[in-house]
Amino acid sequence: MFIEQPTKFLRWIYPHALWRIKPREQAVYLTFDDGPIPEATPFILDVLDRFGAKATFFMVGDNARKYPHLLDEVRRRGHRIGNHTYNHIGGFRWKTWIYLANIRKAEEVLKTDLFRPPHGWMTRMQYKVLRHCGLKIVMWDVVTRDYSTLLTSDEVLHNVKRYTRPGSIITFHDSLKSIDKLKHALPEALQWLQENGYEFRVIE
Repeated sequence: MFIEQPTKFLRWIYPHALWRIKPREQAVYLTFDDGPIPEATPFILDVLDRFGAKATFFMVGDNARKYPHLLDEVRRRGHRIGNHTYNHIGGFRWKTWIYLANIRKAEEVLKTDLFRPPHGWMTRMQYKVLRHCGLKIVMWDVVTRDYSTLLTSDEVLHNVKRYTRPGSIITFHDSLKSIDKLKHALPEALQWLQENGYEFRVIE
């Protein structure tokens, strides 16, 4: 549970970030990190369409630059875009001004006020500056761990079923590491969520 759901300590470090939304309503917020890439994004979009689901894609700026047609297609299908830095860099490894410059570079491509830090970590100074700049920082309530080589697709699905609750922000990955598992786990997860009365919403 330490991995699949954030600890109280993490929520305390970033108290104004979004971790869960409207917990009294039977809705979930699907998110996909790291894309867009041609090997994964079209499949994800087609599955979302099949279930009438909208999601928020936290994109790496350089990927969006390389595949602008996928960025446009995500928007065209009614999904929301979020910033995931330009090069998927972790805040702890970079000085604040370098980290912020990388985010601004991604912003030139993505044009969004939503931000999610890669790996879910950044320094307190980076966090404060980003909030001051008007970015809405979005974390998660459930990490499916679809990227893990130690998990099967059924275990990814199990994480969704075990940890999802009303208002959960659920994180999948739009990546090469995840796509083989998602081909089974994503449609099964959406089917289960739908059968349990969850509405799919984007982060506003």
